[in-house]
Amino acid sequence: MNSVNVCIGGALILGLIAWKPVSQSKQSAPARKPNIVIVMADQWRAQDLGYAGNRQVITPNLDKLAAESVNARMCVAEVPVCAPSRASMLTGQHAHTHGVFYNDRPLRNEAVTLAEVCQQNGYQTGFIGKWHINGGLAKDFAPGRLAPIPADRRQGFEYWRALECTHDYNNSPYYNEVNKRFVWQQYDAISQTDSAIGFMTQKRDAPFLLVLAWGPPHDPYQTAPKEYRQKYANTPINLRANVPTKDTTEATRALRGYYAHINALDDCIGRLQAAMKAAKLDESTIFIFTSDHGDMLYSHDQINKQKPWDESIRIPFLLKYPAEFGRKGRTMDVPISLTDVMPTLLSMTGLSIPKSVEGQDFAALFRSPRAPRPDEAAMIACIVPFHQWNYGRGGREYRGIRTARYTYVRDLKGPWLLYDNQQDPYQLKNRVNDATMAQTQQQLERMLAQKLQKANDSFSPGNVYMDKWHYPWAAIDSLGNPYYK
Repeated sequence: MNSVNVCIGGALILGLIAWKPVSQSKQSAPARKPNIVIVMADQWRAQDLGYAGNRQVITPNLDKLAAESVNARMCVAEVPVCAPSRASMLTGQHAHTHGVFYNDRPLRNEAVTLAEVCQQNGYQTGFIGKWHINGGLAKDFAPGRLAPIPADRRQGFEYWRALECTHDYNNSPYYNEVNKRFVWQQYDAISQTDSAIGFMTQKRDAPFLLVLAWGPPHDPYQTAPKEYRQKYANTPINLRANVPTKDTTEATRALRGYYAHINALDDCIGRLQAAMKAAKLDESTIFIFTSDHGDMLYSHDQINKQKPWDESIRIPFLLKYPAEFGRKGRTMDVPISLTDVMPTLLSMTGLSIPKSVEGQDFAALFRSPRAPRPDEAAMIACIVPFHQWNYGRGGREYRGIRTARYTYVRDLKGPWLLYDNQQDPYQLKNRVNDATMAQTQQQLERMLAQKLQKANDSFSPGNVYMDKWHYPWAAIDSLGNPYYK
C-alpha cells in the first residue's frame, strides 16, 4: 500500500503510514548505483604480494586492502597475455569469441562492453592508462601503439587519458578526449593515479565507472623511480624453488626491479584509497585490484607470459565493497577468470547481463565465499603463441583448466601437463600420463572437454583462428605446418 486515496479517520491514516514497509520507501527514492573502480596492473603475478606470503616485496597498502576485501586467490588470466585479457574483462567473452587472442589486434566495434552497458544505465565512464585493444591488421604493429585512438574505438569510455601501449614509463605519452597529445609529467603510474583521483572526486549526480590501467610492473624492470629501486638494490632475493640455479643472477636482478615497480604501485593504491575515503566514496564503491597476467621471471627457466604455469596464469584479484560485504577480509578459492568480471559486476549493480556475455556471474560467491568443489575450474588457453613465445621459441597452442588443486593442460599433440598443486606448489613434477594419476587425469580431461564444448572452442591449430579473423602472419605452427606465406 503506497498511498491512501479515501477519506478515513485520522488515527487509521497515521497507523497506515506508520506501518508502511521500509522497502516501499526505497522504491519511491531508489538508491544510487555503486561506483566501480578497476585498477589493472600489467604483468603482476599473484605470488608477489605481502598478503600472498611474499615477505620481501613491500606492499603495505595492498596488504591493508586485502584485509578489507574478498581475495579471489584462484583468479587466473584465461589467455595470459595483455590484449586478450583486457578484451575479455571488458566484454565477458572468451578470446576466440571476441577475436583478440593475439596482441595488437582490434576489439571490434560491435562488441558489447562493460563501459557501454554502464553508460547506457546512467554511469559516467572513464579510462586512464594502457588501452591495448585498438590494434590493426598490419604486420608492423609498433606505430599503432603510439597512435591516438578514435572516439568510436573507445568502447563506451568518455573521460579519456590513454595510450594504446608503451613501457617507457618515464617518458609516457597519452591522448585526451579530443586526441590532443600530452606526456605524463613523471613516472606514469603516479601521474595516472593523480588523474584517477581527480576523476573520482569530481562533484556529480551519477555513479561512475573508472578503469585505471597501469603499465608497470611489466618489464623493463629497472625503470621504477630511484627511491624505490634503492630499497632493493643490495637486498638478497629469495628465488622461487622452480628457478634453475643457472638463472640465479638474472632472476635476482629482474626481481629487484620488479619489486621496485610493485612498491611504487602499492603507494599509488594507498593514495587512491585515502582519496576515496576523504571524498566519502569508499563505502559505496566496488573497488577491484587485479592484473592482466603474471610473469614467469625465470621460473621453469621461462620469462614473461603466455605459458600455462602458475607464475604466468595466476593473478591478484581483490574486491572491496563495504556497503555490501562489510570490511572483514575473506578469501574465495573457487577458480575464476577475468572473463567473469563483467557479469559479476553487472549483477552486483543490478544491471542486466547482455546475452553476448560468456563469463560466469560470481556475485553470490563474493557475498558468501565457500570452499571450492573438485569439479570447479577456470579455463586457460594459448590460441596462437606469438612474439616472446612464438613457434620458433617453443610456443605452442594449448587448452587447459586450473582447479583449486590441479593444473591440466593439452597441446595439439595430446596431454602435456598435469600438476597436483597441493602436493607440488612449485609445479616441479609433471604427472601427466602417470599411472598413479590415471583416474584424476581422466576426470580432468572430461572437465576440459566440457569447458571447450560450452565455450564452442574446437581447439584447432592457430592458423585456423588467424584465418577466421583475417590476421596477417607468416610462420610455421607447432605441428610443423607452414601458413600465411
